[in-house]
Amino acid sequence: MADAAPRRAAIKGDAELMEAYRNRTSDLIVDGVGRVERLLSDDLEGSRHQRFILRLGSGQSLLISHNIDVAPRINTLRVGDQVRFRGEYEWNQQGGLVHWTHDDPKDWHADGWLEHNGVRYE
Repeated sequence: MADAAPRRAAIKGDAELMEAYRNRTSDLIVDGVGRVERLLSDDLEGSRHQRFILRLGSGQSLLISHNIDVAPRINTLRVGDQVRFRGEYEWNQQGGLVHWTHDDPKDWHADGWLEHNGVRYE
């Protein structure tokens, strides 16, 4: 059996996410909260992903890419809803994206989750 991936400490909050964006940093485990600004169509190429844009309190936007082949879809998600998240941050010019918002079935990666209306999706 392969060794599990090392667990990285999660950075938390808007200031740390903004710093990651300014420094063009990727591959960070992040925790945060934002409001749904826009619902996007699902990405159906390869593993299916529910996609939406969150706006953080700092004004930064994040694309959330939630693997719905591994974790449950958030069917009740609406624009304006608050979502808490843990996942892996990847830099892009639009503010970044967060993926790995689910348990890793092979335990090779730090687990993530989304939380909406008191329900955790992992």
